[in-house]
Amino acid sequence: MQQNQLGWSAKEKALAQDVFKRAYGREIRVLLKEVREQATTLAEAEDIWRLHDFLSARRHDIDGKYDDRESSLIFAFATLLKDGLLSLDELEGLAADKLAKVSALSRM
Repeated sequence: MQQNQLGWSAKEKALAQDVFKRAYGREIRVLLKEVREQATTLAEAEDIWRLHDFLSARRHDIDGKYDDRESSLIFAFATLLKDGLLSLDELEGLAADKLAKVSALSRM
């Protein structure tokens, strides 16, 4: 079955939203810690622009990572799992075939 042919139940969609919120919160907490650490070392204008560039890159990465369109959910979950932002246990409630795909993709 191709990715775009997977059906998502209302329960699975609700689970996906909850999982995304939790993973996003974890990622933002880590980012805040990094920004606070970098901010303590700001000494000149170049440091400010470097922090700006870092934040711009992270925003681009984060915005792309949390794609909650049904056609992207399997890949998004695999990426979050691979990045350590969620565990496979948090995806309990998804159909077995979806869990297997997420698990397999996270190991690639």
